[in-house]
Amino acid sequence: MYPIDLIALSGFVHFYKIPEKYKGKVMNIHPGLIPAFCGHHYYGKKVHEAAINYGVKISGCTVHFADNVYDNGPIIIQRAVPVLDNDTPDTLAERIFKEECEAYPEAIRLFAGGRLKIEGRKVRILNHTHDTCIPTAKKY
Repeated sequence: MYPIDLIALSGFVHFYKIPEKYKGKVMNIHPGLIPAFCGHHYYGKKVHEAAINYGVKISGCTVHFADNVYDNGPIIIQRAVPVLDNDTPDTLAERIFKEECEAYPEAIRLFAGGRLKIEGRKVRILNHTHDTCIPTAKKY
């Protein structure tokens, strides 16, 4: 049997009870900026519809350590995108997905490099430059 260092749920939406021995070793991603539009009933297109209907100006994605509550664990990385006046759930999802494709591997690299330290609800990124967790502004 091999030891498990990290369980990457990669957007898995069904409840998975995390055994205590894996606390701090289960990572997931959400297509919204937690704590907004998250939880049991917010997944996929529903997140983007809610963001547009609420009138938010930014949305994005959140990589977080999973715990035994939907979208509740300590946040590792968040990436933001603007919500444009003419956005549909599909166009917003497309921009957010591009950010997800960068944020999730980045979080895994940070974990693999031993650079994440959980302190209560917060995750510190050790030995990092400021722009590791705050992406540079992009033109859309």
